[in-house]
Amino acid sequence: MYFPASGWLVAFLLTVAVEAPIVAYLLRRAEPERLRLVALVVFANLASHPIVWYVITQPFLVGTLEYVLVAEGWAIVAEAVFYAVTIRGLDPRRAVAVAVVANVASFLAGWAVGELWPGVFG
Repeated sequence: MYFPASGWLVAFLLTVAVEAPIVAYLLRRAEPERLRLVALVVFANLASHPIVWYVITQPFLVGTLEYVLVAEGWAIVAEAVFYAVTIRGLDPRRAVAVAVVANVASFLAGWAVGELWPGVFG
């Protein structure tokens, strides 16, 4: 399946818009510098989102349960590792919990936007 870059950018911006406030709130004590925390969210998603969008779409049919499990599993693991490595003293279990909450929220937001505005993602 082919996804145009413009669709990726819309999906990426929506993902960051949803995940940044969630991660910033949940990790506000672990990383009190807000600008740094928001930058970490952007970079965590730059590490995970293109793989979800362009790589995992090759072996899995988008929209299937298998695709969702692999894509969201990858995003959660990649972002949790990123947060655990970049935020000193962050418990890896907390990093996983934060990544789960943020990714479930962004998945649901993306699903809702896609349903309400067909074709927005390419």
